[in-house]
Amino acid sequence: MRTRIERGRDVIAIAAVGLLAALGCSRPHRLPAVPQALQAEANVPGLPGVRYRAGLMPELLQEAKESFEREQAYLASQGHQGPLPPAIFLAISGGGDNGAFGAGLLNGWTAKGDRPTFKLVTGVSTGGLIAPFAFLGQAYDSQLRDLYTGVSSKDILTKRNILSAVLGDAMADNLPLWRQLEKAVNQEMLDAIAAEYQKGRLLLVGTTDLDARQGVIWNLTKIAASHDPGAPELFRKIMIASAAIPGAFPPTMIDVEVGGQRYQEMHVDGGCTAQVFVYPPSINLAALSRERGIERTRRLYIIRNSRLDPDWADVERSMLTIAGRAISSLIQNQGVGDLYRIYTTTQRDQVDFNLARIPSTFKAVHKEDFDTKYMRALFDDAYKSAEQGYPWEKVPTGFATEPDAAP
Repeated sequence: MRTRIERGRDVIAIAAVGLLAALGCSRPHRLPAVPQALQAEANVPGLPGVRYRAGLMPELLQEAKESFEREQAYLASQGHQGPLPPAIFLAISGGGDNGAFGAGLLNGWTAKGDRPTFKLVTGVSTGGLIAPFAFLGQAYDSQLRDLYTGVSSKDILTKRNILSAVLGDAMADNLPLWRQLEKAVNQEMLDAIAAEYQKGRLLLVGTTDLDARQGVIWNLTKIAASHDPGAPELFRKIMIASAAIPGAFPPTMIDVEVGGQRYQEMHVDGGCTAQVFVYPPSINLAALSRERGIERTRRLYIIRNSRLDPDWADVERSMLTIAGRAISSLIQNQGVGDLYRIYTTTQRDQVDFNLARIPSTFKAVHKEDFDTKYMRALFDDAYKSAEQGYPWEKVPTGFATEPDAAP
């Protein structure tokens, strides 16, 4: 007679065979990826020219020139005379629920009364969620506040069981976040963004094309200004994609076409490419300004939704803990490198550099992802600091400038 242990082994074996069979036939469906040779030709149907791939930045340069022309026309229509007003840029980084820092800082900046209108706003990951609200300014502060203080994990994600996670494309479903954006990011919001596009302002959000392993910059202002029927859904898709941490959240599949042939691109967290960006270093603002005879002050504000000081921990000797700690270290140091690159570019282009980051004095306990209590504490801390006049850093943390040469 077979023992209970032997019968148990048979059950496990049958289950394993079933799982392996399922793994072979039940993965999420997708259309073919764009062939490598056709990457540069792929466009979203009906919306050509709304994004820029790494290595194809002449298109972004042309957009920058056209935005300046739109700005000049708008200023003339308002009777503006004399020197051009300062061009003020805002770059918002990734950081997950630490985006509450950026949301609090922007709300507090409004309360202080000297928050500028930004010529350019860029966002990555959680910064991609913040960017449209930051772009539209004070009128959208309350929605931004609610997005980072009135939610918990159940409002952002639905955890999948282990079988669904293994068979699927992520550990959790971000449908709850999608539903929130359907309410907040509506046609009224896109119309407001489109109006600012005509004034020469730009809103850019970064994602990562995982098939091509390449960063993509999306011109959300141009998408809004297209008034295409599919613009609202694409706009939300890009926001979701920019914040879709691979493995944790599903990738966002974006339909494109080349020569009438349909394909799909797999887009994930823009932080896989860069934690924060402003414009590519290949665009030399100083040289372009000299060529066109443009004289104006330029100022950059970076909101880094992260701490940059060393985050010490007594690391448990286990595979998952070690891997997780190593990945978080990689992300933090990638973010520092991004700041160094941006700083050197701004110094070349005579752009005033200003950096905000989560201070080492902030000690609230972070119990889980999208911990409401933690996010509210972080929001409040940033709000109070900005309301009193945020002490912007003029050089990235740890960046050593060259001493003045001796006479």
